[in-house]
Amino acid sequence: MAQRDRVMRMSVEQPLWRALAGYRVLAMIYAIGLFAAAHDGFTRPWLAIAYFAVLAVWTLATLPQVASAAACTKPFLAVDLAVALTGILITPLADAVQRVHDGGPTLPSIWTAGSVLAFAIKGGWRWAALASTLVAVANLIERGTPARDTVHNVVLVWVASIAIGYVVEVARASERTLARALEIEAATRERERLARDIHDSVLQVLAMVQRRGAVIGGEAAELGRMAGEQEVALRTLVSGGLVPVSRASEDAARGAVVRGVAEDEPDDGPVDLRSLLAPHAGARVSLAEPGAPVPLAPQAAREVAAAVGAALDNVRGHAGEQARAWILVEDEPDEVVVTVRDDGPGIPEGRLAQAEGEGRLGVAQSIRGRLRDLGGSADVISVPGQGTEVELRVPKHHQQTNDPRGKAEQR
Repeated sequence: MAQRDRVMRMSVEQPLWRALAGYRVLAMIYAIGLFAAAHDGFTRPWLAIAYFAVLAVWTLATLPQVASAAACTKPFLAVDLAVALTGILITPLADAVQRVHDGGPTLPSIWTAGSVLAFAIKGGWRWAALASTLVAVANLIERGTPARDTVHNVVLVWVASIAIGYVVEVARASERTLARALEIEAATRERERLARDIHDSVLQVLAMVQRRGAVIGGEAAELGRMAGEQEVALRTLVSGGLVPVSRASEDAARGAVVRGVAEDEPDDGPVDLRSLLAPHAGARVSLAEPGAPVPLAPQAAREVAAAVGAALDNVRGHAGEQARAWILVEDEPDEVVVTVRDDGPGIPEGRLAQAEGEGRLGVAQSIRGRLRDLGGSADVISVPGQGTEVELRVPKHHQQTNDPRGKAEQR
C-alpha cells in the first residue's frame, strides 16, 4: 500500500510573530496620533513629518519580515533598530526643548519596543539585552540627563524584552521535547503495527514449518528446528527492538516538526464487514451475520477482519485442526460486536500474560492492539475445558489518528 509523510507542526513562537506584526502597525498609528495632537508645539514639524512618512512606509513594507523567524534576518533587525534609534535621536531637533526636558514622548514612542521585541523573539534574551541597551543609551542621549521617567521607561523595556526572549527560548526547548515525545510514540505505534503484520504472516509460517517438520522427520525435522529458532529470534526482535526509520524532529521557522510514515487511506466509502469475514467461513467455522450490510470505515473493517483471522489462527494452533469455531457479527447502534468462540480446551489461567512475556503477540498485538488503535476493545473469556470466546468491539464513528493533539498536516 502507498505511503505518505505525516507531518505534525507545533509552534508556540509563531503566534508571537503575528502579535508583533499587529503591535508594530498599532504602535506606528499611535506615534503618528501623538504627533498630530501636539504638532503645534514642534519647532521643526516638517522633520517629524518626514520621519513619520519613512516610519509608516517601513512598517507596512516590512510586515512580511516579521511574519516568521526565517524571514526576520539579521540585516533587517539592524536596519529596523536603526530606524527606531534615529527617531529617538532626532526628537530634540524636531520637538521643543522644553517638551523634551519635561519628559515628552520621542518620535517613535512605543514603536521602539516592537523593534526590541523582534530581537527577543528572533534571538532570545541575549539579543534582547543588546537591543534594549542601545535603546537605553539613545534615550539618555536624547534627554541629556537621566531623569526618573527616562530611567523608568528604559528599565521597563529592558526587563520586558529580556523576559520575553527567555520565554521564547524555553518555548523552543519545550517544542523540541514534545517533538521527541511524539516521535517516540509514532515509532512505538509503527512497531506494534509491524509486529501484528509479522505475526499474521511470517511467524505463523515459521511455526507451521516447525510443526510439520517434526511430524515428517528426517531432513524436514532439521528444517523445522531451524524454522523454530528463527521464529524465536524474530519474536524477540518484534517484541523488543524494532524501531522504524523516517523519524525526525526539527526546530524550523514554523515550529518543531515531527515526520512519520502513514499508509494512504483509500477515498472509498464504508466497507461491508460481512464481505471481509465471509472467507473465514468453512466446514469447521460457522458465520452468523445480520441480513443487512454492516458498514465500517475501510481501515476499521480490515483491522477487525485481521483480528478475527488472528483469533481463528489461535484456534487452529492451540485447539487443533478439528476444533470448531463460530463467528457472530452484531450490528449495534453505536458499535459493531464480533464474537469468535471455539470448543477447544480453553486457555489456562495466566497463560496469556506468560505468552506476551515470551514475545508471542497473537493476542496482545494482533487482536487487542488492533482494536485499541480503533478506539475499541477486545476481551478474551476462557474457561479450561469449555473453550474460548473472543469479543471484539469497535465504534462505528471512530476516526483513527496518530497525532495526540488531533491536528496533523498531510503532505
